[in-house]
Amino acid sequence: MSAFSEAATLLDDTSFDLLHARVRRIAQGIALEEVMQRIVVLNPKGGSGKTTIASNLAACYAVLGRCPALLDLDPQGSSMRWLRKRRDDAANIHGIAGFERSSAVTRSFQLRIPAECDAVVVDTPAAVEPQELPELTRGADAILVPVMPSDIDIHATAKCIADLLLVAKVRRSQNRIGIIANRVRAHTRVSQSLMRFLASLDIPLVATLRDTQNYVRSAESGVGLYEMPRWQVQQDVDHWARLLEWLDAKRPAPQSSLPSALAAAPHGHVAGI
Repeated sequence: MSAFSEAATLLDDTSFDLLHARVRRIAQGIALEEVMQRIVVLNPKGGSGKTTIASNLAACYAVLGRCPALLDLDPQGSSMRWLRKRRDDAANIHGIAGFERSSAVTRSFQLRIPAECDAVVVDTPAAVEPQELPELTRGADAILVPVMPSDIDIHATAKCIADLLLVAKVRRSQNRIGIIANRVRAHTRVSQSLMRFLASLDIPLVATLRDTQNYVRSAESGVGLYEMPRWQVQQDVDHWARLLEWLDAKRPAPQSSLPSALAAAPHGHVAGI
């Protein structure tokens, strides 16, 4: 007899205390269902490395045994091109070409994410207008903002952060925004300027990624850093560890598959059963 069938049978018991105790034991044996994590990679400044970070994050999750989806909203379609380059035996990533439009299906159907996916990484387009940010960030568990070490990128990122806080109404207290310093060359003047700027934001710096050909190889071959030889990418994997730890803390808590109506039943009655 299934857990739900046994729970329904228990409704005939005259003692609610007995019912409540036995339902608790049933609930303990029911698996928790994963809640999908939504991660948005966003910076209106083009060339900041959004696709590189989104594709490598999806590949990392796939290698680690999660079931990721990669949602490409950029009309350039770079994430989908990267995905098509992957080998048939590579860890699976579900791709969604969100930049495509079709009058044959609804927009929600086109952007649907398979139920088995436990994470969706959203690669957003460049030149996003401030008024579009609320829709892009709605429901996001984490918002990753990559920034390159240049004066132009620093200025653009400052405006992006301001728009996220003031237009998209993402509160600092939610701690959903994380900065990624991208393609950083240590001990250079521009990288030092970038670090001073990031320190002034009061937004967490969740990763510092170095300027390396490994990301070029990743883009060309459809593989992620975690799928390359470890001796070749060890330093980069170490850099990603901090990002993964921060994202893991943003992961939604699993939910019980036991109906809430049963778990919180009033004496003598369970709604819907």
